Amino acid sequence: MAEITAGAVKALRERTGLPMMECKAALLEAGGNEEEAVRTLREKGKKTQETRLGRETSAGRIGVYTDADKKVGAMVEFLCESAPVATSPETKQFATDLAKAAALHAGATSAEALLKLPAPSKPGQTLGEQKDDMFNRIREVFNIGRIVRFDGLCAGYVHATGDLGSLVLYEGGDAATARDIAMHVVAANPESASKEDLDPAAVAQEREILTEQARKEGKPDNIIAKMIEGRMKNFYAAKVLTEQQFVKDNTKSVAEVLKGAKMKVVKFVNWKLGK
Repeated sequence: MAEITAGAVKALRERTGLPMMECKAALLEAGGNEEEAVRTLREKGKKTQETRLGRETSAGRIGVYTDADKKVGAMVEFLCESAPVATSPETKQFATDLAKAAALHAGATSAEALLKLPAPSKPGQTLGEQKDDMFNRIREVFNIGRIVRFDGLCAGYVHATGDLGSLVLYEGGDAATARDIAMHVVAANPESASKEDLDPAAVAQEREILTEQARKEGKPDNIIAKMIEGRMKNFYAAKVLTEQQFVKDNTKSVAEVLKGAKMKVVKFVNWKLGK
């Protein structure tokens, strides 16, 4: 049997973050081969994971990555069990790694495909191996939720809490304005980029409701139409990005900000973790 030195155990401990005794046992099982010991630890961790798959993953973090040169962007939802783990530097890095891999690999549209890709911040590892190593250290269940990817100029924003995030596809303008718009999307939660993008049935229903309200108020038919147009402005302001007041300067609408920057928002995605 190969002699397992303290130095070898320490090196494996530093590499995996696992307790010294687990590292020593893995090295003994692997005959002193560090790579084999790492594989052994991961396999044991996977068996432990299988016993915990039913645990609720209601915490987590949204990861966003954009690349102006490659003109791609992606957003990924990474889920875990507890808030302290969700806010840890390691979780933040992994969420970003997931988004970066998703952005740079067009075919990674599922969790299974994404986890097979190289880990951006861990040379020589896949994202799946990175995830397994995190489980071995932390002993929490991790899941990947939604994945979205855009081709084109993108801006992203994740709130400091990590549970709110947006990805915006745009044309023209500049990166700084685009990021401000992505932040606005998270803050104001619009449903569409323009009036034309709204569901026509929802617009018609709102008009019908407002018309009925005006009639109940006893308003004459000849002024109801004008009243409805005025009241629809509130409806559009709640749901349409370009109709909203810009959160960083409420003296301007988003439409005015976009016009000044010679920029157009093509589409956006806005997420709240788990919803």
